[in-house]
Amino acid sequence: MGKKILLGFIAVAALVIGIWALLISGFARHTDEEAGAESGDRNGPVDLAAAAECSWGLSFQKEGAAPVGNAAPEYLAQFYAYYIDTQASEKEKTIYLTFDSGYENGYTAQILDVLKKTEVPAAFFVVGNYVEDNPQLVQRMAAEGHIVGNHTMHHPDMAAIEEKEAFRRELEELEAAYEEVTGSEMKKFYRPPQGSYSENNLRQAAEMGYTTIFWSLAHVDWYENEQPSREEALNLLNRRIHPGAIVLLHSTSKTNAEILEELIEGWKEQGYSFASLEDLS
Repeated sequence: MGKKILLGFIAVAALVIGIWALLISGFARHTDEEAGAESGDRNGPVDLAAAAECSWGLSFQKEGAAPVGNAAPEYLAQFYAYYIDTQASEKEKTIYLTFDSGYENGYTAQILDVLKKTEVPAAFFVVGNYVEDNPQLVQRMAAEGHIVGNHTMHHPDMAAIEEKEAFRRELEELEAAYEEVTGSEMKKFYRPPQGSYSENNLRQAAEMGYTTIFWSLAHVDWYENEQPSREEALNLLNRRIHPGAIVLLHSTSKTNAEILEELIEGWKEQGYSFASLEDLS
């Protein structure tokens, strides 16, 4: 009898351990996917075109080839939204360089110096505090021919904003701040903070005359105290560059500032040319 009870106890314990392992495994996968969505790199394509709220993600299925986004280019195009230039080809290897600028970390002037030296146009998606705290850098971006894009006034989760007027305020307040600093109207390019969007957002942005810009290449470059090494950054970005790429880098990254000239010259040697988002269609 004692032996039967012991065996029964062992069986129950094994079952509990197995269930617990499955739960932990599921949580780990979920966490990995969330991290992937933030970095612009998911484990597989997901059809989220009809979802009410999404976080932008990519699936890189072949080295050197365009990734698959979690919304198709054709779906996004109806809202004047893009993550890649589908017209680019191996013959016309056009790429678009963009930076997200949430705050100034001391590297933007160096980045602008490199862009000027290499004659590469870029887009800087800025938030309200960046414009208010760094008017001279914003003025320089515009004066040197770069697009200064709308990354919203307060960098909220825009997909969580359902009210049309609240959505509009986030973009219009930044427009006003930019115009006060530069004396010019902001060009109508919008990037959702953290890639969080909804179909409703896309429609509202389009109604305001905006083109929504996602990305087809990025790397984890935003942790100030955990910067990738030069080798890590160059290896990933060079392996995943592709015709039509919209490249997302953060201007807060020390590594990005240090590798930018080498990165640009390397891509030029591979036959890539750089275009402005205004050329995107």
